Amino acid sequence: MTDITVERDRRIATRRISYLLGSVFLLLIAVALGVSVGETSMPIHLVGQTLANKIFGASYVLDPIDAGIIWNYRLTRAIVAACCGASLAVSGVVLQAMLRNALADPYILGISAGASTGAVTVLILGIGGGLLSLSIGAFAGSLVAFLLVIMLARAAGGGVGIQATGLIILAGIAGSQLFNALTSFIITRSANAEQVRGVMFWLMGNLSGVRWNDVLLAVPIAIVGVCICIWHRRALDAFTFGADSAASLGVPVRRVQAIVIGTAAMMTAVMVSIVGSIGFVGIVIPHAARFLVGPRHARLLPVSALMGAVFLVFADIGSRVLVPNQVLPIGVITALVGAPGFALILIRGRRIR
Repeated sequence: MTDITVERDRRIATRRISYLLGSVFLLLIAVALGVSVGETSMPIHLVGQTLANKIFGASYVLDPIDAGIIWNYRLTRAIVAACCGASLAVSGVVLQAMLRNALADPYILGISAGASTGAVTVLILGIGGGLLSLSIGAFAGSLVAFLLVIMLARAAGGGVGIQATGLIILAGIAGSQLFNALTSFIITRSANAEQVRGVMFWLMGNLSGVRWNDVLLAVPIAIVGVCICIWHRRALDAFTFGADSAASLGVPVRRVQAIVIGTAAMMTAVMVSIVGSIGFVGIVIPHAARFLVGPRHARLLPVSALMGAVFLVFADIGSRVLVPNQVLPIGVITALVGAPGFALILIRGRRIR
């Protein structure tokens, strides 16, 4: 009996390692395609030689322009796209579990709208006297919006912590509308034509300005945030039946709520501060992942992270190749794919019921 148990555990461990290696390989393939495919195609061998020169100190003779495009432009935006997709997808899974609402996503808390207001305030009004970057302004706006939504939910009778699902969703909608209105007011009041064009492009999701300093921010936030959520996978399973059921199973409800929702909000805030507003990832990807692996968060969270990362990398590729000689906002691509996908999810869910 012991030998059978050991053999079973060995097979499970081998299967998990295989899944992990396969996921890493799939993500690397997506990033490689994100670097290679674009306005101007770069051969895979050229990408490999550039990475070898930069990382391992190889001495391949390359065109400095091609090497610069691959290293400073294509690779950075592919890495940040993967981090952003994984973070938004995992945040969507967490919020849907904690709020017990299939329509919840990172933007339901008003974080995206707050980030937009913060970025516009720095860009157009010049708050900070040039000491604050666009990302810092967006990040500050995200935190302000998140805190406002939490206080509004509590004032409306949500109790200690986030326990009233309907109240937090309504508070998020109110916060989003408030900050969207503030953004529109600032643009209308103070922006010139050039600023309006730049801000509107950023609001729809923009990876064009991503550089290595953004990578150094996005990668650790995505890795740490996803790991924290996976660490609480059993608690998220318990919250599927409500906070009271989770408490009866021994889950420290308030602490887990604060950690996982705070983590989701932080990941979303950082990613939005870097690339702007990108919709549908936090709604569509978690539902698609559930179709593949079921509702258990031990599988749902890593699969959602992988699917979100790959999806946004390919969306970035599409934003660069669909219209010749023009880069579309990545939010346009995610909406074009996500809206029909979400419609199919709703129709399928109704047929199942």
